[in-house]
Amino acid sequence: MKHWKLLALTALLAGCQQDDKASGNDAAKAEQPSAQETPDAKSASINLPDGIQLIETVERKGNETVIPYQKYQLDNGLTVVLHQDDSDPLAHVDVTYHVGSAREELGKSGFAHFFEHMMFQGSEHVADEEHFKIVSEAGGTLNGTTNSDRTNYFQTVPVNQLEKILWLEADRMGFLLKAVTQEKFEVQRETVKNERGQRVDNRPYGRLGETVAEALYPHGHPYSWPVIGYMDDLNRVNVNDLKKFFLRWYGPNNATLTIGGAVDAEETLALVNKYFGSIPRGPEVTMPEKAPVTLDADRYVSFEDNVHLPLIYMTFPTTYARSADEAPLDLLAEILGGGRTSLFYKNLVKNQFAVQATVSHPCQELACQFTMYALPNPASGKSLADLEKIMRDTFAEFEKRGVTEDDLLKAKAKHESNTIFGLQSVAGKVSQLAAYETFTGNPDYISQDIERYNSVTKEDVMRVYNQYIKGKNAVVLSVVPNGKENMVAKKDTYTPAPRDFVATSSPKSDDLDLRIAKDDFDRSVTPKAGANPLVSVPDFWRATTDNKLTVLGAKNLETPTTSLLIKIPGGHYHTSKDKAGLAALTAGLMNESTEKRSTEEMSLALQKLGANINIRATDTTVNIFVSSLTKNLSETMALVNEKILMPAFDESDFNRLKAQTIQGIENSKKQPESLAMQGWLKLLYGNTIAGIDNSGTVSTVNSITLDDVKGFYQSFVKPESAQLIVVSDMEKPALLKEFEVLNQWQGKSNASTKSFDKVAFDPKTVYMVNKDKAAQSVIRIGKRSIPRDFTGEYFKSGLMNFNLGGAFNSRINLNLREDKGYTYGARAYFWGDKEMGGYVASASVRADVTDKSFIEFVNEITEYQKSGMTEDEVAFMRKAVGQRDALKYETPNKKLGFMANILSYDLSENFVEKQANIIKTVSLDELNALAKKHLEIDSMAKLVVGDMETLKPQFEALGYKVEALKLPE
Repeated sequence: MKHWKLLALTALLAGCQQDDKASGNDAAKAEQPSAQETPDAKSASINLPDGIQLIETVERKGNETVIPYQKYQLDNGLTVVLHQDDSDPLAHVDVTYHVGSAREELGKSGFAHFFEHMMFQGSEHVADEEHFKIVSEAGGTLNGTTNSDRTNYFQTVPVNQLEKILWLEADRMGFLLKAVTQEKFEVQRETVKNERGQRVDNRPYGRLGETVAEALYPHGHPYSWPVIGYMDDLNRVNVNDLKKFFLRWYGPNNATLTIGGAVDAEETLALVNKYFGSIPRGPEVTMPEKAPVTLDADRYVSFEDNVHLPLIYMTFPTTYARSADEAPLDLLAEILGGGRTSLFYKNLVKNQFAVQATVSHPCQELACQFTMYALPNPASGKSLADLEKIMRDTFAEFEKRGVTEDDLLKAKAKHESNTIFGLQSVAGKVSQLAAYETFTGNPDYISQDIERYNSVTKEDVMRVYNQYIKGKNAVVLSVVPNGKENMVAKKDTYTPAPRDFVATSSPKSDDLDLRIAKDDFDRSVTPKAGANPLVSVPDFWRATTDNKLTVLGAKNLETPTTSLLIKIPGGHYHTSKDKAGLAALTAGLMNESTEKRSTEEMSLALQKLGANINIRATDTTVNIFVSSLTKNLSETMALVNEKILMPAFDESDFNRLKAQTIQGIENSKKQPESLAMQGWLKLLYGNTIAGIDNSGTVSTVNSITLDDVKGFYQSFVKPESAQLIVVSDMEKPALLKEFEVLNQWQGKSNASTKSFDKVAFDPKTVYMVNKDKAAQSVIRIGKRSIPRDFTGEYFKSGLMNFNLGGAFNSRINLNLREDKGYTYGARAYFWGDKEMGGYVASASVRADVTDKSFIEFVNEITEYQKSGMTEDEVAFMRKAVGQRDALKYETPNKKLGFMANILSYDLSENFVEKQANIIKTVSLDELNALAKKHLEIDSMAKLVVGDMETLKPQFEALGYKVEALKLPE
């Protein structure tokens, strides 16, 4: 059973940062593009189809960080970037359109994001709901994302399926509009509303991003409205508004097609020309003007929300992405608030004035923001006004302190390691190439990107501080609990412009300037796949260290990195329920100071290496995850050993972490999904340790002492019976030599196998967890079931469930999301470990259709259990699941997970072949028998999280008893 970490405010607020700098998707056009290589003889020998021009070829010439590629352009303006990588038999296809919410107009917000949805709903030659089905059936994965500056669509598939994906992408680029109907428009409008409800309206602090944007940017600025749009805008427009937006921005001349993997360049270009070459170019598109802003005064704004802790958020306008000032501002953010070595950590978190505080510099193509936030620790008595003063005093401290050499070293190492780790997959390399091309016109920007950080000086950091922060005005936002307006940092001094924008009138169908492609082949014929690629299970080796650690290793030459996982028996289940949270707290303290170094000193040492050590507890283990550049592995392993053998278990660290945990638990009570998880554990496991989330409850965490932590550590954190899984470009003998540093770690964990009796519940009762005035409700239907296996009944049951709830185009999701528009997504799945397992169907749904959604869940499960799968569904499952092997082992993290299962479940080396044979041969009758056995609705518990006052009479009218479920406190 997956347990959610409760202190998730960083993740919550991440959605308010409109771009992720590490992804490269926030790139902007460079001031000085890097030098480009000329086509070499190898590339020149390719027979290019008419209509395609080779622009450049870039190859690696040594050990420099570079992504080799060839860049081409079609006559219609489409840019094509090819990256050949034969390490795995797969292909990744990315189509990036240089259009995001910044290309929209007042009164018509959310169009770019809306098209992210519409472009999965079929096109002229692809039937409704077929896009997901075709890619899934090909054994692939797919998705799309939208931000303020671009929209991208991407698929990863076995390489033999490449032509099919190019056909799909070309069809929605050139042949979408005839398939965009009013009916589809209405359904996806409801889906977007559900997405907003789930990600914004029903999430604590969810309206932060759009509130800040409205205050920071002037009326009509491209960033002054949210990417997801205002629902009033989407309610007002019609389908022709969307079609006009598509015709303006989604032409081939505003797109980059990037393809990576084990592809043949000549064959791929012929396919690209066939499917994309005839699509007419759209209106001309120019690079947008940069639009940074300044403020004439501090702007104080606030809103009330259903939150536990108030929050203060301050943001200064700065520059734009890829400007000369972006890198030093990023380094300034690291110094002020980037982790445990920062000034914000010292002045706000370490002394327990705040439970969380950070600084960042999110950048977009047209403008950037220097942002910081903090949440007060209630025990400190500090108000938001107090925290604001500490923030501003910290600026003054920085001025006196200045920039140190360590500041520069750690920030630069972090950027370089993040860049290199981002290249571990073909998808990572393709997305980076696509972003660089879209925003700079130069895919070969990676070395220049690293260099612009490495060249930052102390003087550069102080210069940008003086230019953008010192004495400058900011937006200061207070988010306070409902009814607590008196808690704001300062009374509002600014009122954003009203949202009642007057938009231009909607066009008529006859006014649309449609562009029709002319072909000499039949696009309605789905391309056939080539022969299935040969997929090799990663070669791995075994060893046992002198201190009896079981080691399983594999080689990976994609990047000069090492990733390893140490799994130590003993976790949440091995504590008493009155001390729930002890395992997590112990692991958390092992992430803090050691006997040799303070928390800050340890963090600095890791940052300077560009390494990461993360220790966390699961239900049954304590896991230590390590990532390092291989060149720094010796130093990193010495720090791993120090953390394992010499945790300080410092009292001040303990008190701070304990307070943060308690506030995280309190915050979770405002999050519907967390409430659902806590209620679900209670229903399935009752009054046992397994019935409590692994973070614990307020009362159990309060009861934990430092001696309890030391006792857990002494009992369980031992090497015998532990496992070390490693993926590296280093050879086995050299790696084992590196692991010798751990030989002083001795002993055997006291962990034993844990299981829990099943708990009785009434399947005719709907158990409810109340969340007043919830914009969405959470539904869970399921039960305890069989433990996990890899070739037995559990594995086959997963195959059985695939068409019910295991794929995007499963019966449940198509019904609730695509047909009804009740949810952003619905699913069902089996879960389990070696001892226990279960089944659950779940979704977050619109509050006003909670009862209707529940009925649909029950009907779908009941019908599937009664009548089973169809022959067509079995055929789809065989193809979709059977062709996924090419994607299973690509990245080091995927290899770690694969090998961890081999050790944990003592799997035979040919278990993958056995799985493949089961997928091919399992009969419809056997699958349907499993449905009858496991999906009896009257054996399942029913849980709903939502506004109980509204929902209780609705469910009683359906014939259910309704019982309020009391959660552990």
